[in-house]
Amino acid sequence: MSGLPAPAAERLLRLWDAQQSAYVAHRENRFTVMLDVLRLGPADPRVLDLGCGPGALTRRVLDALPHAEVTAVDYDPVLLHIARGALAAYGDRVRVLDADLESPGWTALVGDRVDAVVSSTALHWLSPAHLLAVYQDAAALLRPGGVLLNADHLRFDDRSPALRELSERHDEVTRRDGFAAGALDYDAWYAEAYRETSLADRRAERDRRFADRPPQPLAPLDLHLAALRTAGFAEAGPVWQYLDDFVVLARR
Repeated sequence: MSGLPAPAAERLLRLWDAQQSAYVAHRENRFTVMLDVLRLGPADPRVLDLGCGPGALTRRVLDALPHAEVTAVDYDPVLLHIARGALAAYGDRVRVLDADLESPGWTALVGDRVDAVVSSTALHWLSPAHLLAVYQDAAALLRPGGVLLNADHLRFDDRSPALRELSERHDEVTRRDGFAAGALDYDAWYAEAYRETSLADRRAERDRRFADRPPQPLAPLDLHLAALRTAGFAEAGPVWQYLDDFVVLARR
């Protein structure tokens, strides 16, 4: 599994963690909950990480569950190159795959069924129709009794104006404090990544892939729960919440 040389990849992953923590308050708490749930399952789970980015969640799963194997998928060629370098030390316990979740048939790359599907701060890029399709794909990949864990901001809408305002104000404070402490913002992180020649070479491909995929409006919790049930999950609900940041669990 070739990728960015490990020292450079690990540096960018550390900067990514700091950057993401400036946007997500108490980010490690969501990971703690996800790992706690995974530990209650098989000792040697096969895990699928959707929208793995540079490998932040995949690495935590591999470290926390020493007998786990993870298939990590993303569509961003820059992040994939970093992930391959940052995760290379785990050997055949991890596969990093270039997969477009919006493209029918991406699940064929995964192969065998899995015990758990996880995702963190990724599925909000999908439109409601594509989100439902991905949840259906995940349900088809999961073994009976398997779980899906999605950690993301699930925004309050007009039905909860006070909660929405409180969450937005808290996000502003989190960003202000994070950036004041030295974290890069999203665009500055990519600018730093492009200082690596092999990543700069992937910039045009990244721009091409996402040129017609603008950010989507962030969906509320109940849309995700309805989509999960429609996709065939037996039950779904939040297992952790901090204001508008949730970890949602769905059981196959």
